[in-house]
Amino acid sequence: MKALYKPGPQSGFELVDRPEPAAGPAEVKIRVMTTGICGTDLHIQSWDSWAQGIIAAPLIPGHEFYGEVVEVGEDVRDVKVGDRVSGEGHVVCGICRNCRAGRRQMCIHTVSVGVQRDGAFAEYVVIPETNAWVHHDPSVTPELGAIFDPFGNAVHTALSFPLVGEDVLITGAGPIGLMAIAVARHAGARKIVITDVSRPRLELARKLGADLAIDVSTTRVRDAQLELGMREGFDIGMEMSGHPSALPEMIDNMNHGGRIAMLGLPSQEITIDWGKVVTHMLTLKGIYGREMYETWYAMSAMLSSNPVLHAGISAVVTDPLPAAQWEKGFNLARSGMGGKVVLDWTQL
Repeated sequence: MKALYKPGPQSGFELVDRPEPAAGPAEVKIRVMTTGICGTDLHIQSWDSWAQGIIAAPLIPGHEFYGEVVEVGEDVRDVKVGDRVSGEGHVVCGICRNCRAGRRQMCIHTVSVGVQRDGAFAEYVVIPETNAWVHHDPSVTPELGAIFDPFGNAVHTALSFPLVGEDVLITGAGPIGLMAIAVARHAGARKIVITDVSRPRLELARKLGADLAIDVSTTRVRDAQLELGMREGFDIGMEMSGHPSALPEMIDNMNHGGRIAMLGLPSQEITIDWGKVVTHMLTLKGIYGREMYETWYAMSAMLSSNPVLHAGISAVVTDPLPAAQWEKGFNLARSGMGGKVVLDWTQL
């Protein structure tokens, strides 16, 4: 099969022939149709310090995908050949305290598809049956199915706290931040403000329903509050960027008792005014991945019940490309100027 491959501890990928994987007893083999390019994949491609600390090459990367099941192991019970699926990229142990308590997203032995085991930048991928999310809604296209993983990050983050009637600040208008706008609007938020420095992404944010999309290279969040007539600060914050200035400015603009969900991984040390966190009684919650599998149920239910949300999430895919043009796709994703890049593995 054709696959993007990192043969050793160095930067770059190669499009090469690799052996097709076989499904184990409790696994399913999936013919990959589409894959999304994630920030994690950019780290792995460039072989930066984060990648060097977590990746064991050789490796086939890729963890955001949609495809068709073509083979099932002998112990597989429910997933069938022919099912169209997306994949939960976190493979858990099932026996640690969190797994046994039903908190699988907190498994201390998590292995990630495309990071610690071969992933989906290939014509075929193998995952446990429990990680396959079967789509029963025919309106889920291959492009939309490929971004269920990052959509799940947005849903997990946005639904961490009640949103009805609340004023929401989102820092970072990458694909996940953009999807969080649509989710927050669906869940009943009042005012939604999002920040970034990319004009194309801020324009996408406005189309997805943000009340204000501000360029923080020229405008401060405090100015957005004044423009919207807000008097007491934001109730809910979603930090999606990992930029060192984003969280401190968010904290400065929260109402007392405000709640912040943090998904963005910091690129460097962040200086926090912990006195303000304490005296303003703020709540900060780290978010990683998706709740397994409550987030997946929520995603499917929201998409099938809300055509506006469905259209908005689908619109986050701005650059569908044949997988043969993977280098162009990675360059587009790295530029930070658009939405989601999705590679079509039926076009090689």
